[in-house]
Amino acid sequence: MRLCFFWIRNHHAETPAGQKLRLALEHLGPVWIKFGQMLSTRQDLLPVDVAQELALLQDKVPPFEGALAKQIIETALGLNDISECFSEFDSTPLASASIAQVHSAKIITANGQVEEIVIKVIRPDIEPIIHSDLYLMQDLAKLASQFLPDGKRLRPVEVIKEYRKTLLDELDLMREGANAIQLKRNFENSEALYIPYIYSDLSRKNVLVMERIYGIPVSDLTALKAQGTNLELLAERGVQVFFTQVFRDSFFHADMHPGNIFVSYNTPHNPQYIGIDCGIVGTLNKEDKRYLAENFIAFFNRDYRKVAELHVDSGWVPAETNVEEFEFAIRTVCEPIFQKPLAEISFGHVLVNLFNTARRFNMQVQPQLVLLQKTLLYVEGLGRQLYPQLDLWKTAKPFLEQWVKDQVGPMAVLKNIQANLPFWGEKLPELPDLIYNSLKNQHKNANQPIIRNEIELKPLLLGLLACSSLVIASIFYVSANQPFAIGSFIFAAICFVCAWNKAK
Repeated sequence: MRLCFFWIRNHHAETPAGQKLRLALEHLGPVWIKFGQMLSTRQDLLPVDVAQELALLQDKVPPFEGALAKQIIETALGLNDISECFSEFDSTPLASASIAQVHSAKIITANGQVEEIVIKVIRPDIEPIIHSDLYLMQDLAKLASQFLPDGKRLRPVEVIKEYRKTLLDELDLMREGANAIQLKRNFENSEALYIPYIYSDLSRKNVLVMERIYGIPVSDLTALKAQGTNLELLAERGVQVFFTQVFRDSFFHADMHPGNIFVSYNTPHNPQYIGIDCGIVGTLNKEDKRYLAENFIAFFNRDYRKVAELHVDSGWVPAETNVEEFEFAIRTVCEPIFQKPLAEISFGHVLVNLFNTARRFNMQVQPQLVLLQKTLLYVEGLGRQLYPQLDLWKTAKPFLEQWVKDQVGPMAVLKNIQANLPFWGEKLPELPDLIYNSLKNQHKNANQPIIRNEIELKPLLLGLLACSSLVIASIFYVSANQPFAIGSFIFAAICFVCAWNKAK
């Protein structure tokens, strides 16, 4: 195709292929730079020289002028000069990525201490470029959904819509600051992950001020080995941090490429990650989280029948899917990769088999899970680079089993009851009126003979009585007084008798 435009000179004829690809992605803009960042983590899929060249897109994108960054900061904070707020400012950026660049500075706190900070500044005029790229992607997605054989199954329009929201959110640095504060609170005093402090009072939509951190880029294996970092523990903690964010907090850093992850210089034998750039985060609703956890556990236990049934129950594959055939297909893909370290698993081969299985059983893409899948690619690629002997399944399985136990075990039931008690206590006085109105409406609307209506009312009455007794028993249960404990037992017994009679 290029030769058809023979009158256009090739200005990079002698340039290596990896550098050509990087320059092309830089020229195309921020959306494509992010695609290059993701590719750079997959050294198992790309030649090493190409992956290393694409890694420059993580924080070595050509910057804009430091004087312009200074002017943006002054305008955003309402300053006549940047020295009014910051004692020092370096106009040469520390790092430059697709949407923003970072400058080092110093600030004098209220108690007179000098603290090192960094200031993140959004690139000027970047928003129209991103909107233009997104409109193009939306048009292409519509064409793909109409004309490609897998168009409806892959749901490209919904995927781009989800991606659009994510990318536009990244342009608001106040949102990124709030995300970082939330992640920092989630991992307070954690040995596994540290999030820098955010100076919210000095942050604006296009300017973010945060604590300056010092660490080794997670992709710099030479430096990590030189300081004696425990790479096995580091890789395991990467997996644990990911699953903790997803399943415990339902709030995860969704842009975990190596440019955003560092390793602290402190305690290399007990390594700690440092996470920055929290502009893209993902969340999961309760149903998706439960289905995912059960899928992972069934997968780790090699219960492929359960995996197939969960996919059908969740609606990820059509209801008419033959479960036995689907089970066999999943076993064919997954069984060869068990009990193997990451170094011995051909990710490309597994990916092709998964795509073929998805196509065969008309498995639809779930747009709400795309961010999670992208993050899992980052984590798996990171583990592969840090410690290729890592057993991903063995590392993740205990964590997920404990999470499911906490969610569905007896203690989880008691916690849910205790959490809902204030609401139940507030509504308890209304229960007699609700029962009376329900019975009255049922009688008023009945077109059947009275005797038949009374028979139909019996299960309803028993059900309402059982629920009322359960609420009262729960309220009595949390009371420390002995008479209330006895009352809890009595009402629990009433609840059981009512439920038993209703079931009969």
